[in-house]
Amino acid sequence: MTNAPDRALLLMDYQVALCEEGPHLRMPPLAAQVAERGVLATAEKVLSAARTAGWLVVHVRLAFDPTYTLRTNRLPRFDAYPDQRAMLADSPEAQIVAQLAPIEGEPVVDKGCVDPFVGTPLRDVLAAEGITELVLGGVATNLVVESAARHASDAGLQVTIVEDMCASFRADFHDFSVQNMLPLFGTVTTSVALLGEM
Repeated sequence: MTNAPDRALLLMDYQVALCEEGPHLRMPPLAAQVAERGVLATAEKVLSAARTAGWLVVHVRLAFDPTYTLRTNRLPRFDAYPDQRAMLADSPEAQIVAQLAPIEGEPVVDKGCVDPFVGTPLRDVLAAEGITELVLGGVATNLVVESAARHASDAGLQVTIVEDMCASFRADFHDFSVQNMLPLFGTVTTSVALLGEM
């Protein structure tokens, strides 16, 4: 891995509606896996270390404008968002969970699809900051994490996926992605190994 100035931590979709039990929860199976795997606590440790090391930290979330016109994914399964007026950018459910909340100076990228690079300035921001390596964590493993890893590696970035910062709707979905798909696009590691290197 390269040194801090060239590396960024990308935290993806750690949102209230996806990760926290409570009135705003939209994805109970995903939140259950997040809790069972201790994903938020692990992500918090890595985030703290990344901040201390001076890495660029970028937060990504699924969040829509009131018209939903900026939604780039037009598949029927995404129709529920405008139909239910869900995941509006300023709604409680779309917010990043408190323990991983951005601090001053950390950008938040709003996306209207699965892939954090599509329809967003993310790639341009990383290029402008001189980033050559991305360290990824997020939910769901087989959706946003896999999409980001594919896109970033095709764009010429070195990709590291922190396995225990990720979860999916079912344990076998996560395991299949980690064992079979993600190694095609980057290096799969653990938080313990990453923190040891840092």
